[in-house]
Amino acid sequence: MKIKNLIIFGTRPEAIKMAPLIHAFNQHSEKFTTKVCLTAQHREMLDQVMSFFELEADYDLNLMRPNQTLNGLTSDILLGLKPILEEFQPDYVYVHGDTTTTMASALAAFYSGAKICHVEAGLRTYNLQSPFPEEMNRQVTGIISDFNFAPTEDSAQNLLKEGKNENSIFVTGNTVIDALMYGIEKVKSTSFKDDEIENLNGLIDTNKKLILVTGHRRENHGEGFIRICESLKQIAIDNPEVQIIYPVHLNPNVKEPVFRTLSGIDNIHLIEPLAYPAFIWLMEKSYLIITDSGGVQEEAPSLGKPVLVMRETTERPEAVEAGTVILVGTDKQKIISETSRLLNDESSYESMSRTHNPYGDGKASERIVKFIIDNAN
Repeated sequence: MKIKNLIIFGTRPEAIKMAPLIHAFNQHSEKFTTKVCLTAQHREMLDQVMSFFELEADYDLNLMRPNQTLNGLTSDILLGLKPILEEFQPDYVYVHGDTTTTMASALAAFYSGAKICHVEAGLRTYNLQSPFPEEMNRQVTGIISDFNFAPTEDSAQNLLKEGKNENSIFVTGNTVIDALMYGIEKVKSTSFKDDEIENLNGLIDTNKKLILVTGHRRENHGEGFIRICESLKQIAIDNPEVQIIYPVHLNPNVKEPVFRTLSGIDNIHLIEPLAYPAFIWLMEKSYLIITDSGGVQEEAPSLGKPVLVMRETTERPEAVEAGTVILVGTDKQKIISETSRLLNDESSYESMSRTHNPYGDGKASERIVKFIIDNAN
């Protein structure tokens, strides 16, 4: 009898991080029947990733709605998954990280009696309000998971402290590095053609140091975003030899202050959100990255790019400890001074750029598959 896997995700970051795992299970099709279910908590960005990684969904709940609430989304996922779980009857359900899809899918799987595998388990800030609702999502998922695939030793220690059985925890590295290695190889190949990359090629001034900015976190909405935008404006004015490219998130809470503060500045380019291939291509071309994204904190060090993180807390302390990222929050002076230091102090830049990435070697998915083969009843 083949082992039945159901891999569930709903956002672009989850899709990127689950794609290598789907490929890895499909390489063992003699042992596994693996099906993919999308909640489509985010639609368009998710479809781009599915196409790039050459994946197809077996089930699609297609839940993205205008003005979606967390209450509505959670209940839609629970009810939408029930018939799928009843029909397919998976042995293992895989969820990733800390989205509403993660938590609600894990709960639905728990009710169905399937074993729950949490990929990227054990990340914690221990502050339920920051990031909100992600910290709650991952803690709840951690409580009901049968197997916890922790990206780092620190994550594993968090789970042990919370009373998880050590036999249920396996340190794998982060699958985002597996995805990045696949992706960079693909976008660099001469046969790969992409309109967004062509457009970026025309936009980038190779004589200027490129700062890539991404920002969308809910906890930064409002005053936090205004301070971030003011910082970027100052950096651009103080450093005319620098080019800032900011793919702006579609959320109006982000878009409005960004365009109000940063439009019309010669060396700042506000562009549409990028699909994954163009984004990793642009990361590779960057000198420095300023972000509030969790995934970028993990990916950029593999490309040797220093990262300034616009958050007060991070569930990725390994990167701070290793020295690949610096927390600057939404403190205007701190963002400006740390950026200036990395632009002007070569030794500071080199020490961050050369630091080993604590998040893995690109073999996390293989380790998860091996664990399931070795531990399947």
